[in-house]
Amino acid sequence: MSDDDKKKEDEKNPQDLPPGIDEISKQLEQLFKSGFGGASVKVNPFQMDEEEDETGADDLDIEDEIDPFSGLFEFNMMPRDIKAHLDRFVIRQDEAKKALGIAVCDHYNHAKFLRRLEEEDPEAASQVEFLKQNVMIIGPTGVGKTYLVKHIADLIGVPFVKADATKFSETGYVGGDVDDLVRELVRKADGDVELAEYGIIYIDEIDKLASRGGNSMGRDVSGRGVQTTLLKLMEETEVPLRNPMDMQSQMMAMMEMQRGGKGGPQKQSINTRHILFIVSGAFSGLDKVVSQRLRQGQIGFGAEHVDAPKESEILGLAATQDLIEFGFEAEFVGRLPVRVVCDPLPADALFSIMKDSEGSLIRQYEREFEAYGMSIRFTDGALQLIAERAAEEKTGARGLLTVGEQLLRGFKFALPGGSVSELEVDERCILETEAVLAEYVERNKEVGLGKLGDDVNVFARTFAEKYGITLEFDESALKVLADIVEEETLTAQQVLRGRLKDFHYGLKLIQNNTGKDLFMVTGEALRDADKFLSDKVVESYGK
Repeated sequence: MSDDDKKKEDEKNPQDLPPGIDEISKQLEQLFKSGFGGASVKVNPFQMDEEEDETGADDLDIEDEIDPFSGLFEFNMMPRDIKAHLDRFVIRQDEAKKALGIAVCDHYNHAKFLRRLEEEDPEAASQVEFLKQNVMIIGPTGVGKTYLVKHIADLIGVPFVKADATKFSETGYVGGDVDDLVRELVRKADGDVELAEYGIIYIDEIDKLASRGGNSMGRDVSGRGVQTTLLKLMEETEVPLRNPMDMQSQMMAMMEMQRGGKGGPQKQSINTRHILFIVSGAFSGLDKVVSQRLRQGQIGFGAEHVDAPKESEILGLAATQDLIEFGFEAEFVGRLPVRVVCDPLPADALFSIMKDSEGSLIRQYEREFEAYGMSIRFTDGALQLIAERAAEEKTGARGLLTVGEQLLRGFKFALPGGSVSELEVDERCILETEAVLAEYVERNKEVGLGKLGDDVNVFARTFAEKYGITLEFDESALKVLADIVEEETLTAQQVLRGRLKDFHYGLKLIQNNTGKDLFMVTGEALRDADKFLSDKVVESYGK
């Protein structure tokens, strides 16, 4: 067939021609849509549309031009401000909180200074030496390491990514998985690359990357490779927004190139210069390395005798050489200049965690039993016994959950749905758990109005303890309560908490006007608490 014949044949059968680039792009987009629940796929999810960009440009105010950090996050904190915030959630660890507060403030103050200088004089900014204060946290499990870092990120308002070093142990030495930590910051920042460049990356169980025994022949190649990859990230490098090993990302990049970069220049990488890296681990065995070095330093005729440090103080004496001996690369240790040591938690600290911390496990148990229509109360004596048993677990605050679940498992299984309205956990409940459970099971068989009355009494007592106001429920209130429980299939306590959740505000006002601290709750109050309170408040002003 001649060339002319071939040309004519192609013109007659255009469907037989191979698809062009545009057609391939359309097919790929349809593929992405069908694979992701019909959601549309933007060519670059981290870049605003052209129309959005033009609209946003008109909205810039003077403050944005003056303060380069405006629009990212405001940082004007002192180390003591950070420590005060952490005190609400983490018990003890005062030295660790101080060190972290100082490191974080120094890091973001440097970043703020450099960002402003880059706006004013880029050449001068490039000459400024900036040594990042990446942090290594050393301490046993369950002492609050993750809590410390998470609440710092929440306080500052930067994206936060947490990962375990063990997930990189098999494939991390290639480098792709470690870089994904930086890309995850962009996702946490809702696609704001600029904000992601000031985020915090926290890697736990970093001690699992160390080579054991100091024998170069037995080094863990995978762990060593992850250390090497992290070196670049912790210093300063550019990480591509799209993973070169991810087929979907590369297809989207190809489609963007074919469209000719619509929307103007787009940032294709993330700079890690201002990303704060924090690593942590239990470092089991590091204490032996430190102890051996200290003993060797006391051997010889000229050696001075020094009292041996306490076991709890040994990790605080860890030096760079100890970490290298433990199995870390010298360059890796050098990228983590700030070292923080968290102390083990004794029983009294665990008691304080349950009693005073905003994230107390007791609040969790209260919510769990509330879901079953019950209340739970812990006496101080019971909390002390739980803390002592948890301390024996040697797992820090996690031991509280272990002990608590062992103690309450039988009660959670046997009591919900019966007549028992409240479980009181006292010392006898801890020491004679089976006998106390058997007593509650017998009480649980009594059903009927007695259960309703118990629920009302529990609510009234809790209300009095919390607000200093005594409530009494008349017969009409009990009848209305029973009707609501049946209609809405809720427990009596759930109804009372829902209907009377703001009751104390009005009663406090009436109390101030009249001096009364005893109030009668009627059926009318349960049907329409707002109207009931409004009438009573007006009446109190009249008196």
